[in-house]
Amino acid sequence: MPVLDVRRPTEYDGSQGARGDPRQGHIPGAVNVPIEELIALEELELRERIGLPDGAEVVVYCHSGARSQNATQLLRSLGYNARNYVGSWHEWSRSELPIEL
Repeated sequence: MPVLDVRRPTEYDGSQGARGDPRQGHIPGAVNVPIEELIALEELELRERIGLPDGAEVVVYCHSGARSQNATQLLRSLGYNARNYVGSWHEWSRSELPIEL
């Protein structure tokens, strides 16, 4: 299932993540489209940027679930089957799950 990371690019690449997180980076395979960019895009541009067909499933995350909730609502309004990963990076960074930089 596609994963969309809506954090800042510096959070995504691990160069300036939250200090309290034990690990920095992103979920393997996640595509980074910062929430500010996602909101600013016209519908056609947004569809092209995320590269998913209409109605596709997608999981969205950020650092703590707030930005990703906004993105989830936007994507649902466009017909995507979007789900918010509420634990987001705050939870993932504390697990033994893989990360990418």
